[in-house]
Amino acid sequence: MSRSAGRPWPVLLLLWTLAITATPPVAAATTAQPVVSIIIDDLGKRESSGRRAVDLPGPVACAFLPHARHSVSLATAAHGARKEVLLHLPMQSMDGRPLDPGALRLDMTEQEFGQMLAEDLAAIPYVSGINNHMGSLLTRHPGHMLWLMRALRRHGDLYFVDSRTTDATVARRLARETGVPSTERRVFLDNEAQPRAIAAQFERLIGLARREGAALAIGHPYPQTLAFLEQELPKLARRGVRLVPVAELIRLQQQEEQTWQASLSHSPRAARNSKP
Repeated sequence: MSRSAGRPWPVLLLLWTLAITATPPVAAATTAQPVVSIIIDDLGKRESSGRRAVDLPGPVACAFLPHARHSVSLATAAHGARKEVLLHLPMQSMDGRPLDPGALRLDMTEQEFGQMLAEDLAAIPYVSGINNHMGSLLTRHPGHMLWLMRALRRHGDLYFVDSRTTDATVARRLARETGVPSTERRVFLDNEAQPRAIAAQFERLIGLARREGAALAIGHPYPQTLAFLEQELPKLARRGVRLVPVAELIRLQQQEEQTWQASLSHSPRAARNSKP
C-alpha cells in the first residue's frame, strides 16, 4: 500500500483542479446588467398627459395613435427629447370595440391593408418602430401578419413590438420568419390603474429582467402610471437595472439568441441529433 493511501488530499486536489479547468466560464451570463424597456401607449389624444409622458426620465418610448389630434406635435417633441417614437397601430379586436382611425381590419384586401398602413406611417413623424393597438383578432391571423411584416421588411428600418393582446398572437413569429427585428410585451404596468397594482407589475418587470436579462413593459398615460414612473425610474440604476431604448433591447436579445444558437450548434448533443 502506498504512503498516500491513508491521505485522500492528493486525489481531492486533483479532482478540484480538473473541475476548475473543465468548467466553462459563466461570468458573462451571470454578471451582465439586466435591462428593461418601457413603452407608453395611446398617446396623441390628450396633450397634457402626452406631454407628461414625453417628459418622463430616461429613454421611455412613446407610441402614438395615427391621426389623433396631438400625435404630430407630441411625436416631434418626443423626438426632440431623444425618445423613440412608435406608431401605435390600431388593429381589429375580438370584442368588437370601436376602431380608431387608421385601423387594420380582417376584411381588408392586401392592397387596402398596405395602403392603410402606408397612410398610418406617414401620419407620425420620426417613427422607429410599430406596436399594435388592440388587435386581439388581427394578430392571430398569419396571412394579415405576413402582409404587415413584408411591408415592414420593405421599409427596411422599422422594428415590431407585439403588444400581446391575445395569447393566440402569431405576430412575433411572423416577424422572426420574415427577418423583422422584434420583441414582445412581457408586462402590462397598469391593467389595474392603482398605485399598489402598478408597483407590483413594475417589480414583476424587474424580476423578469433579472432572470432573463431583458424585459419590456407597456403602460398608458394614466395619472397614476405617470406619477409612479416619474418617481421610480430614476431609482433603477441604484437597483442594478438599466433602462434602454426598445431598439437596444431588441439588439441585445438578438445577440443573446445568436450566442445560444451558436453554442447549441457546436454542442455534441446537437451534432448527434442533427440530420444530414
